Amino acid sequence: MMPLTFAAAGEPQTIKKVGGKDETRRFLESLGFVVGGEVIVISELNGNMIVNVKESRVAISKAMASRIMV
Repeated sequence: MMPLTFAAAGEPQTIKKVGGKDETRRFLESLGFVVGGEVIVISELNGNMIVNVKESRVAISKAMASRIMV
């Protein structure tokens, strides 16, 4: 298990855990980051990550990405 920030671009990853405070977890889950879901890192720019989750592209900060374990 590793943070999403260490995942290689273009490789599908399965979400194993979403950490952080309750409010942070609810926010990430509303974006589609749920345990068992699939996420693909598209690119990383200036500390932000663009990921593909639930057939949508989402930009999240590196701090948020570090709370998502794959």
